[in-house]
This record gives sequence, structure tokens and C-alpha cells, in this order.
Amino acid sequence: MLKRLYEWMMEKAGHAHAERWLFLFSFIESSFFPIPPHPLLGLMCLARPDKALRYGAICTLASVMGGLFGYAIGYFAYETIGTALLKAIGLWDSFPAAACYLREFGAEIILIKGATPIPFKLLTLTAGFIKMDLFTFIWASVLSRAFQFMLVGFLFWKFGRPIKAFIDKYLAWVTAAFLVAVVGGFFAFTMLAGNGASKSDVCSNVTTIQSR
Repeated sequence: MLKRLYEWMMEKAGHAHAERWLFLFSFIESSFFPIPPHPLLGLMCLARPDKALRYGAICTLASVMGGLFGYAIGYFAYETIGTALLKAIGLWDSFPAAACYLREFGAEIILIKGATPIPFKLLTLTAGFIKMDLFTFIWASVLSRAFQFMLVGFLFWKFGRPIKAFIDKYLAWVTAAFLVAVVGGFFAFTMLAGNGASKSDVCSNVTTIQSR
């Protein structure tokens, strides 16, 4: 199922409206889609390296807009839609800790997320649920996503073929590792947080959802 979904997504790289598909996948990945847009971004950058920055900008804009959509779900429809999404994408168990981290550190965890494998969709839904300041959420998301997509776009442009071959062969493992790495991302955040380590330790042990 996952392999077929990935292959269907990759077909869009050669589509006449590839940029629109890139925008769509980047948008929905920020709230519920299981596969990140990086492989599609990489193929498009590989085919047209002169447009790498354009593609990175498209991913950034769409991802931030999708993040706002995820924020809205967490803010307005957590009970009816948010919980179902988190369970469907395998992030339900990570939600309590994510809520704790965002309450304690705010924009810091979104910024650091750009250098860790924490799924962005987890943060967008959680930010809405805890009613994080919207302006803070937006500027932190823009910086985090711009850093990640511009960097990935460059790496795929430079080393695209071996990276794509690896993803094609080990997609299931890569996706599973991506989800499991949520825990590792939180651990990395604990290390980077420095003087906030005690708060991070508390959050890492949270297993129940706190009230808003």
C-alpha cells in the first residue's frame, strides 16, 4: 500500500503540472499525508537544477499553509478530526509529549524541528490544540520549513540519483524510521535545550493530554 502510494506520488514528478502536485503534497503532508514531499522535490530538482530554489520556495509556502490548516484542525476540530488523524498516522502516543514541549518552549521546538526528524504534522496539530500564538507559529514555521526544503533541494540536486535509489529500495524502513525518530527528535531537543533540560525531562515522560 505504502509502496503504491509512493510510486503514484513519484509519477507526478514528470507530470505537466508537477509544480502543482509538489504544492499539493507539501500542503497535505503538514497535516495528514504520510509521505513527505522530499522525494518529489528531489526528482524535480534533479531534472531542473536551475529551478531548485523555486521548487524549494513552493514547498516552503505550501508546507506553511498546510501547517496553518493543521493548526486550524487542532484548534477547532481536535475532538472530531484531530484525534482520528493522529491515530491514523501513528502519532497519537507522541501527542502528549509534543503538547508539553510546545507549551514549555514554544517557537524553539518548531525551529529546532528543522534539524530533527519530528514530523511537522504532529507539531501543527498540537500547536492548534494548545492555542499557540498564531504569529509565533507562522514565523517559526517559515524559518524551519525554508531551512529544511532549501537544504534538501540542494542535496537532491547534488546527490539525487543515489538518494532516490536508496529511498526506492528502503521506503518502508525509511518511513518506519521516520515515525520512530519522533522519540529521537525529542531526545535531540532535550540535548539542544541546554538549561531547559529539566523541563524536557518532564515532557519526555508525559503520557496523558493536559487540558488547554
